[in-house]
Amino acid sequence: MAADRLVAGGGDEMLGAVLSLLRADAPRQITGAPQNWPRWAVLLPHVLAATSHFDIQRQDAGGADAAGLLDRAATYLQVQARLAEARPLAERALAIDETAYGPDHPDVAIRLTVLLYILYGLGQLAGARPLAERALAIDEAAYGPDHPAVATDLNYLALILQDLGEPAEARPLAERALAIAEAAYGPDHPDVATRLNSLALILEDLRQLAGARPLAERALAIAEATYGPDHPTTAALRANLSLITINRDQSIGEDPAD
Repeated sequence: MAADRLVAGGGDEMLGAVLSLLRADAPRQITGAPQNWPRWAVLLPHVLAATSHFDIQRQDAGGADAAGLLDRAATYLQVQARLAEARPLAERALAIDETAYGPDHPDVAIRLTVLLYILYGLGQLAGARPLAERALAIDEAAYGPDHPAVATDLNYLALILQDLGEPAEARPLAERALAIAEAAYGPDHPDVATRLNSLALILEDLRQLAGARPLAERALAIAEATYGPDHPTTAALRANLSLITINRDQSIGEDPAD
C-alpha cells in the first residue's frame, strides 16, 4: 500500500507529511454528503495504514492529523453502518487528543461526540451516556451555556436518556437545546427542526401528544422549506408527525393531560 511504503521508508517527518497530505485530501463533510463517500472508499485503506504508524505515547509528528483522520474515518464507517469497525478508530482518535491536549479540551469533546454516536448506534446506551455528559461539561466550560455546540451535546444526551426510558429527565435538556438553537440560528433553521423533532418525540413518550403535535408540524414545515417535499429528512419528519397524530387521535378522551 502506498501510504505504508512511504511511511516505512521515511520516519517521523515522512509520517507527518503523509498524514497531512491525507487529511488535506480526505473530505471533511461525510454525514449527509454521499457525494464524498466514493472518495472515502478509496482513501480509507491508506488512512488506516498511515495512522497505524502513529505512536500515541511518543506523540509523533502529525498527531492532530492522525486524530482528525481517524475521526473522519470512524464517521465514514458509521454512516456505512460498519459500526464495529468504526468504534476502535473513534476510541483511538479520542486517546490521541486526550494525550495531546488533556481531558478537558474542546477537541476532546468532538471526539467524544463521534464515539458516543457510534455506541448509540450499537445500542450501548449505558456506555454512551457518560461520554455525552462529559462532552456537555467540556463545551459548557469552553464556550458558555448558550453555544450551539452545547445544544448539540444536550440533544445527544436527551436522546440517550429517552432511549434509556427516562423521558422526564430528557425533556428539559431537549427544551434547552431548542432554545439555544433558536437564539443562535433563528426560528426556521434546519438545526431548529432537528431540536423540535427531538422534543416532540420526548413529549410523545410522555403521552403529552397535544404538545408534541405542533412541534412536529413546525419541524416538518422547516424541512419542507429547506429541503423540499421529497427529501429523506422531510419524509422522516412527516412520518413522525403522522405517528404523533395517530396516537393523539387514539388517545382523545383517554388522557386528561391532553
